[in-house]
Amino acid sequence: MSDSYYDPKDLRNFGKITEWQKELGEKFFDWYGAVFAEGALSAREKSLIALAVAHSESCPYCIDAYSKDALQRGISKEEMMEAVHVAGAIKSGATMVHSVQMMNKVNKLSM
Repeated sequence: MSDSYYDPKDLRNFGKITEWQKELGEKFFDWYGAVFAEGALSAREKSLIALAVAHSESCPYCIDAYSKDALQRGISKEEMMEAVHVAGAIKSGATMVHSVQMMNKVNKLSM
């Protein structure tokens, strides 16, 4: 019995998603590779963005993968945590900005 719903060993099997749908799986990995290639953003910057998004999406596999990737790219612990705080602030802000919709609806219904 696993202690967690998520098994860290599953991350090693990510490449196997092509087994059940080879064409689409390969297209995904081609696109994924192109996204993370050097471009207007460096691979280091993309790794930091990926780490922050991994946290906002609550993906333990991505958090593991991009924590390791960030360390390998020389990203400091402080930079990682700051990026996670940015992701948290955006996610919290996205939640709070919807309160305007609630306020508008309540005001309309209260008329």
